[in-house]
Amino acid sequence: MKRYPAFDPPEYLDWTPDPGAMASFREKVPQMRPDKQKLLRLHEGMLRNRLHDIALKRWVRQGVISKAWLGTGEEAVTIGSVHALVKGDVVGPMIRNAGACHEMGMPVVEMLKAYLAAPDGITRGRDLHTGDPAIGVIPPTSFVGSLVPVFAGIALSFRMKGERKVAMTWVGDGARWTAEFHEGMNFAAVQGVPLVIVLQENQVALGTHRDVHAKARCEEMAGAYGVEGLSCDGNNILEVYAAAGAAVRRCREGKGPVVLTANTFRMGGHATHDEAEARQLFDKEVFAYWGRRDPIGMYETWLTQSAGVARDELEQIEERVTHEVDAAAEAALASRAAGQATVQDVTRGVYAMQEVSGPAPVPAPART
Repeated sequence: MKRYPAFDPPEYLDWTPDPGAMASFREKVPQMRPDKQKLLRLHEGMLRNRLHDIALKRWVRQGVISKAWLGTGEEAVTIGSVHALVKGDVVGPMIRNAGACHEMGMPVVEMLKAYLAAPDGITRGRDLHTGDPAIGVIPPTSFVGSLVPVFAGIALSFRMKGERKVAMTWVGDGARWTAEFHEGMNFAAVQGVPLVIVLQENQVALGTHRDVHAKARCEEMAGAYGVEGLSCDGNNILEVYAAAGAAVRRCREGKGPVVLTANTFRMGGHATHDEAEARQLFDKEVFAYWGRRDPIGMYETWLTQSAGVARDELEQIEERVTHEVDAAAEAALASRAAGQATVQDVTRGVYAMQEVSGPAPVPAPART
């Protein structure tokens, strides 16, 4: 794909296939491959995911927004796993898994409107964490791990209704230590619900290296809860897709939940504001290693060298998706320019509120 010097990690500029990285990629390609249409849809999804993030980073540089949370380098984890689902399944993407939103059918313009606090977006300017329950995308909150108990409940509802649906959410290697993750995961395990937890082993929690905050590896988490655990190369979209497909099938057969660990690396900081700190946290060799394993670059190389896809065909897809994202960005900016959220928008869609006038009463001391 086209590289963007102002926005891409430096390791992605002038990217060429690394023989060692490509050899590893080919070794992990499943024998049972999707048809050509699916292969191209996976490619299109990763392109859309990265271009969405580049649009956000461009806005940061232009001063349109203050910061953005990107998933550069992890696109294969999100796109490969969400494509293993079917209509009727439900996803809970964290903000870095934005690709799940558009691959479930959410227009990119609606995703960008949330970042701009546009009043005609689904969150009506109240939150940049977005989604659309009507198409099976549950909006997250900023608290990492908090969707695990929510999705344990959603998956339980599927089981109780006898529906062959699957719930899927994503968790980082740092969020696996939260109370919400433990409580939700344990409940899901005990109840045997159709839930897939995609555990992204990206080696860093905020600005803390994995080796500092964790002793146990992500692959060991499933055993702690007595559930099935699978793992995959998170930069190889075909392996992610195959592993996620196996996890989803187990859930549909009533053998869930499943924890799928995807080994990957985030080519940036926690957000756009601390990219320099991220570079200081890891040796430059680490960024160089993962830079050679750009999931889009490796997949494009495999498609043209091993799957018989013409370069012109990939360029046509990229041109179309680029136009789609550029048009979405322009429409989102126009939406914000047309007006801001009002005071009334704050309470729209809120089912119950408690009015408090004056200071809260102080409870009387207990009598003994």
